[in-house]
Amino acid sequence: MHKIISKSATNMYEQIYRLVKDVCTGISEDCLTLLKEAKEKEKNKTAKDILETMLVNTKLAKQQQKPVCQSPGFPTCYISFGEQSNLQDIQDSLPKAIQAATKDGYLRPSMVHPLTRKNTGNNSGIGIPNMEYQYVPGQNYLQLIISFKGCGAELGNALKIFTPAQLGKKYTGLKRFILRAVIEAGGKPCPPVAVGIGIGGQMDVAARLSRKAVSIRDWRDTHPDPGISNLESYLLQAVNSLGIGPAGMGGDTTALAVKIELSHTHTAIAPVAVNFHCWVARKGGIKIFPDATIQRIF
Repeated sequence: MHKIISKSATNMYEQIYRLVKDVCTGISEDCLTLLKEAKEKEKNKTAKDILETMLVNTKLAKQQQKPVCQSPGFPTCYISFGEQSNLQDIQDSLPKAIQAATKDGYLRPSMVHPLTRKNTGNNSGIGIPNMEYQYVPGQNYLQLIISFKGCGAELGNALKIFTPAQLGKKYTGLKRFILRAVIEAGGKPCPPVAVGIGIGGQMDVAARLSRKAVSIRDWRDTHPDPGISNLESYLLQAVNSLGIGPAGMGGDTTALAVKIELSHTHTAIAPVAVNFHCWVARKGGIKIFPDATIQRIF
C-alpha cells in the first residue's frame, strides 16, 4: 500500500534525506519476505541459523536506526519523469542528501577516485550518485528509486558477448555461462543473492539492464513474458541446487531471486551480463506529484 508522506509543499532535500536514511537502515519488503520464506524452507541447520541471524540483524538495525550493513554500497538513482516534471530540485538534492547521511553515520564514506584511490570523505565524486533517467510520455509524477548495492557482490559479476550460435539450443550456452558465474562467485557476493541478468543491446546496455533487474523490480514478481518467466524460474532452481548456501556455508538457499531484463540487439551479437546483489537489499522509492503530494512506493 502506498503511503502518502506529504500533501503540502515540502522541502525536496528533506524528503530525499529521509528516504536515504530509511533505505540505509533496513532492507526492502520483498527481500525481507523472501528471507523469511527461505529460513522456513531451509533444511541445512547452519544455513537456517545464518538466515535467522540476517533477519535479527535487519530487525535490530531498523529498531536502533543503524546501518543494516557496514558497507554503504554504490548509490544509483532511477528517475522517471513526464512532461511537467521539474528535475532540477531532485538533481540538486540527491548528492547533498547522500553526503549528509554519510556525515550523520548512516553511510560509510567509501567513494574513491578509480585510479588514485583518494577518498572524498563524504561519498561525493564524479558520477556520484549515478543517475539513470527515463522519460515516460503522459506520466503526471516524478518517480525516484534509490538503490545502494553492495560492491563486494560486484567481484563476481560477469559479461560476455555471445554470438547467436553460442547461446545454444534451448539456451544451453547462456545457462551454462550464468551458472558458471554463480559457481565462481561462491560466497563472495554475500548469499543469498539476487542474480540480475541483462541480455541484449551492446555491452553497456546489457550491464545496465543487469543492475536494473535487481534494483528496480520486486524480487517476488513474475516477468510478463512467459518465456522469460520460465527461464527465471529454471535458473533460480538451478542456482539453488548448487549448494553454495547462505554466506557460502552450504545449504538450499543460494539465491532469493533471478531477474532478467532484455533489449533488442544486433543480429550478429547477444551480449549477456550477470550482476550479483547481496542479501542486503537497500532500495526505496517515492513519487512526487504536481500538487506536492509525495507517496512512498516501497
